[in-house]
Formats: sequence, structure tokens, C-alpha cells
Amino acid sequence: MVGPGHFDRLNMPKKILILSGSPLKKGNTARLIDWFSEGASSEGAKIEVVHAASLKLKIRGCISCRRCQKADKYGCVVKDDANPVLRKMANADVIVMATPLYFFSASAQLKQIVDRMFSLYKWDNQAAKMNTVLKGKTLVLMLSAYENTGLQVAGEPFALIADYSGMKYESLLVPNSGESGQIEKIKGVRRKAIALGKKVAG
Repeated sequence: MVGPGHFDRLNMPKKILILSGSPLKKGNTARLIDWFSEGASSEGAKIEVVHAASLKLKIRGCISCRRCQKADKYGCVVKDDANPVLRKMANADVIVMATPLYFFSASAQLKQIVDRMFSLYKWDNQAAKMNTVLKGKTLVLMLSAYENTGLQVAGEPFALIADYSGMKYESLLVPNSGESGQIEKIKGVRRKAIALGKKVAG
């Protein structure tokens, strides 16, 4: 039996949080975000973009203090700009990681936020149990590379995060994107990014 308000929740617009890992605001990653947002917005999604490079952080990545595991709530105990982002991740329906390929991995700007996601999980090692506020959400990776090397390797950790967390996973990996802004010349990428936005927002 379907409970009251079930259909209302199904019809609510998706909340999409986009984390940009690029230090550039008008590069290839920005174009992917614009196109994805165009598609998602057409489905009524509520979109927020956070530029990881602009965050003021007291620490670089997770320092493994594990104090988050002793806290009642989910979230990092270090008070800096990562905390609001982590709360937004917990409240979003879709989390998008958009990044250029830097040395066969995501950018350092994005990775330091990814590492702080440790605080969005609670582990009971003795009972071999894990709970996370990310379960049931959708994780999207949009990744562009100058050439056609390392994309699949860089994407694997995000696919593993999604699988481990009980999240749905979608990706758009764009090889041979060239230098900043040249992704616009690649036939079909805009269409794919718009379609991806529509898919996860629908």
C-alpha cells in the first residue's frame, strides 16, 4: 500500500548539488556543468554549483581524527567551508562531481572534499556494519581530459564510492577535450551532457 504523500514526494523537483573541481570558471568543466544544468533545469530540478577551488579550508582533506565517528550527527567536526558542502550533499538527491583529469585522477581541489566525505558514514567495525546518509542518492561523474589516456582509471574510484554507498551511478567521460574551452568543438558532447542532466533530474 502506498502511504499518504508518496506521490507528492515522487513529483517533487530533484535537488542537485554540483561540485566543480576545476580552478577555472570558464574552462571545459564549466561548459559540461552548463550543459548538464540546462538539461536538469528543463526537468524542473533545483541546482546549486559549488566551486571547490573557492572554499576556505582549515585542513587539506581528511586528517583521520575519527571524531566524526563519535558524533551523533553526520558531518566533519572541523569547522570550515567543507561543512556546509557536506550538509548539502546529505540533503541532495543527486551529487555531481565535475572535474578535469589531472595526472590520471580528479583535481586536488575536488579530492580534498571527497576525502572529507568520510564524515558522512558511520562504521561499526565490530559488527561489520556501515550506515551512510548517501544511500539511495545518485552520484554523477563528469570528467574531461586533454587526450584519451587515464579516463577510465580516474572514473573507477567514483564508481566504487557509489557501489559501496548504495548510490546509483552515472558518468560522462570526455576524452580529447583539448585546452580550456575547446570541448565546445567536440561533436555530440553538449547533447550527451544535456541528456544526462535530463535523465538524473527526471
